[in-house]
Amino acid sequence: QVQLVESGGGLVQPGGSLRLSCAVSGSIFSIYTMGWYRQAPGKQRELVAAITSGGSTNHADSVTGRFTISRDNAKNAVYLQMNSLKPEDTAVYYCNAVREKMRIGVRFDYWGQGTQVTVSS
Repeated sequence: QVQLVESGGGLVQPGGSLRLSCAVSGSIFSIYTMGWYRQAPGKQRELVAAITSGGSTNHADSVTGRFTISRDNAKNAVYLQMNSLKPEDTAVYYCNAVREKMRIGVRFDYWGQGTQVTVSS
């Protein structure tokens, strides 16, 4: 089975930085689009950033210029570098994997357990 394990969350002051890591096991990492989502209490889970197997990225407007997603296929890992953190970035951050090149209407979607990020003075 595919397993995703996040790490790197914690407490940081506004303006600080964190780097989240997601380790993937149980499948061929290079065939997945990887993403980071976050969910604050009482709110819907939202996409933060995603990266395809080929390295194409997109980032939510709210984090563009501050966060950067990257991947290392040799290490079966995806990262989220978070700079200039704001209190509104506080959330549980989840790693996500979606199998690429599936027929339209077919989706395989996997999630990690999440890691808490708290931005506060």
